[in-house]
Amino acid sequence: MTLDQIRYDCRYFRGDIPCKPNKQFNSTCPTCEHYQIASPKILLIKLGAIGDVIRTTPLIVRFKKEYPNCHITWVTLTPDVLPPNEIDQIYTLDFKSVFIIENSQFDIAINLDKEPEACLLLEKISAPIKYGFGWNGKHIVPANPAAEHKLITGFFDSESQKNTKSYLEEIFEICEFSFQFEEYLLNVQPRFVDKWKSMRDLANGKKIVGLNTGCGKRWITRMWEKENWVSLIQKLQENGYFPVVIGGPDEHELNEYYHKTTNVYYPGFFPRDEFIGLCANLDSVVTAVSMMMHIATALKTPMILFNNIFNKHEFELYGRGEIVSPTSGCDCFYGVSCSRNRHCMKDITVEMVFEAILRHIK
Repeated sequence: MTLDQIRYDCRYFRGDIPCKPNKQFNSTCPTCEHYQIASPKILLIKLGAIGDVIRTTPLIVRFKKEYPNCHITWVTLTPDVLPPNEIDQIYTLDFKSVFIIENSQFDIAINLDKEPEACLLLEKISAPIKYGFGWNGKHIVPANPAAEHKLITGFFDSESQKNTKSYLEEIFEICEFSFQFEEYLLNVQPRFVDKWKSMRDLANGKKIVGLNTGCGKRWITRMWEKENWVSLIQKLQENGYFPVVIGGPDEHELNEYYHKTTNVYYPGFFPRDEFIGLCANLDSVVTAVSMMMHIATALKTPMILFNNIFNKHEFELYGRGEIVSPTSGCDCFYGVSCSRNRHCMKDITVEMVFEAILRHIK
């Protein structure tokens, strides 16, 4: 074996350690049957939030369709939600990763974050084709003409309110594709899915309805009334469903209250990978716009989505659910506080939500 026999362009080539085919099959260059040219090399920068990372994954599906031999590198703040079998290299944003990326060459580089660190990173990347958002030394700029629309809607609420495209339509257009309902990808660990199959025994044949009772701390204007959650839980129980209240540590006290008040099943809160496994066992989900929305979409779980302060066109449910909004509308676009004497979320009734569940649960 000599250096000139090494296939450096193979997708499995590492350099620092033996490649996967060598480890598994003792294969070596140049006779390896697993040799695949990795081209083009694509870099995707999408740091956060978690839900935004998940809902950007349909781009991976499309790039792989367009370029079956492409090599995809993704840099993010939440690598654990990305499926490692679908992405060749996943980096967490840190000095080591940035140093490697800035000194590598790519064919296509994409940045879909508007934070300065992401825009600056795209500017420093060596790639002949760039999509998304860059930096001109003073402020954010579009890296290509197709990114201008998304940039302007982010600058002005009035422009954002006029938008009739989903987030997926927008990011696909930035990458010069048309969205064709490519599905989400998600890192789902079978061991946690299997662990929470125990809920089926508790449900005793009833359909399991996950109730994500929180909405995060940033936009509390999305919060539904406690008494409505209690009434919905009781209505589901009375009609032969098995409701489960779910959430993270921020919702723990609230979910304990619902459990004590209605005897609804509350499994507790868990690390994200186990939470995803739990959610994979739900038959339907009721949630505000949150990380749960993106998890349910990735799991193809029918979903009833509360929305008041956001543009409803932004969300793609893939025909698996519906958006329920206040009958009186909402005056607080992206608002962190309510301008009304009577909060608009009070106008989403228990009957509206229950009937929506009946329409979409199978």
